[in-house]
Amino acid sequence: MITEIAQKNTKTLKGEVVSDKMDKTRVVLVKRYVKHPKYGKYLTLSKKYKVHDPENKHKVGDQVLIRETRPISKDKNFIII
Repeated sequence: MITEIAQKNTKTLKGEVVSDKMDKTRVVLVKRYVKHPKYGKYLTLSKKYKVHDPENKHKVGDQVLIRETRPISKDKNFIII
């Protein structure tokens, strides 16, 4: 019951793997398309996340789905699903 509640409140994002040089860690680039609040122009915002990949199976260029989880290290709060 507690794990079901915890999973409902987690972020799920889609992005592309841009680096696979670290062991069990991938860097995923997530792009967002948002409208500027004042000027109305649409902008593409991007952010890189360090993501846990325990099997080292995802390579550069792969489209992946990531989910927020407990902190795994200082920078890693997401896991590939």
